[in-house]
Amino acid sequence: MSSFTSADLAHIEAQLSATDELLDRNYPGDDGSRQPIHTVYVPADRFTPTFVADWGSQALATAEAHGGLEKLGQLLGQEPELAAAVASRVAAKLSAEPIEDLRLDFEDGYGDRGDEAEDADAVAAANAVAAAVAAGTAPPFIGIRFKCFEAPTRARGLRTLDLFVSTLAAAGELPAGLILTLPKVTTVAQVQAMDFAVSRLEQVLGLPAGRLRFEVQVETPQLIIGADGTSPVAQLAHVVPGRISALHYGTYDYSASLGISAEYQSMEHPVADFAKEVMQLAVAGTGIRLSDGSTNIIPVGDAVEDAWKLHGRLVRRSLENGYYQGWDLHAAQLPSRFSASYAFYREGLPAAALRLRNYVERTEGGVMDEPATARALAGFVLRGVQCGAVGTDEVKALAGVELSQLTALAHPRLAQPTSH
Repeated sequence: MSSFTSADLAHIEAQLSATDELLDRNYPGDDGSRQPIHTVYVPADRFTPTFVADWGSQALATAEAHGGLEKLGQLLGQEPELAAAVASRVAAKLSAEPIEDLRLDFEDGYGDRGDEAEDADAVAAANAVAAAVAAGTAPPFIGIRFKCFEAPTRARGLRTLDLFVSTLAAAGELPAGLILTLPKVTTVAQVQAMDFAVSRLEQVLGLPAGRLRFEVQVETPQLIIGADGTSPVAQLAHVVPGRISALHYGTYDYSASLGISAEYQSMEHPVADFAKEVMQLAVAGTGIRLSDGSTNIIPVGDAVEDAWKLHGRLVRRSLENGYYQGWDLHAAQLPSRFSASYAFYREGLPAAALRLRNYVERTEGGVMDEPATARALAGFVLRGVQCGAVGTDEVKALAGVELSQLTALAHPRLAQPTSH
């Protein structure tokens, strides 16, 4: 016998209907697609269909010139056996897919070259991307960063966005991994304006509604704490639900805007950690991904090994803090990016796989994991597989699950039937 009548239950259902709708619409969780482990930024006019392969060759050559990838791993603190396993996988990665995500930059990395030059470069960039996609030489994710929506550059940014997307659409179907990046966002209104802009492009170009998603770069303190004391970044996912794909932290613009002197601007400065923690809270459960920023200490000249150690440490720190993506600015950063990332996943694989096996097989062990932790364990292993650090054969041997089961464990909502 229940203390609650059918009328009571109906009352509670009515009370919570708005909550149910909010959770379903605004907190769908991760969509299960692959997230790149890095984004490479390059001035837009430098991109050619061979750009990715060229960077891979340069990265391998730099590693070989400084003792090889195994020595790099040991430089980053890897034990000899791990360094050897990582090195072989990094070599294969740099040969086959040295860049996972590429952004052709029309903003800071490009500057103001006048409207005529930028118009021509926007069209040329789109044609070069289309050619690379057709030739199979484009990375899995590719797009542009155009100028911000502040008054002095707003019209220029919109024109470049239009020219690039329209030219790319005219060349054929848009790349599956097309990404658009809106920089230096300070207000919710700028993101709403971007939502309007891409919606109009979809209408004009005959694209499906929602096809053009975009990233938001968090480079200003006003996006973390607004003039009214609230956090604008926490509102973004909810004012344009489903439209934002990621938030990217901008190390140097953000630090400089807070008066941090150039010598101390860093991905690991306390002001950076605070901003990134707010970003994590803002997008939790929304399906919006996160990316850390970059280091401008480049492995060139006499400073290669020191720069690699710094970059490797920062990459590892980001991964440990739940930031699974970051920026790279130079081909010589690719070896340390992949070496540090692969070591992170390979070091954690045995313990994570064992806990997953125990969870799946309901075996009692030293740790009794709940479904949420199992999702995190599966998500960790799946990321390792997707970036090339871990093989599906290893996952099968250690965890006893196939890739499809691993994906379902990491993203259980995707395996659930849709209710109507």
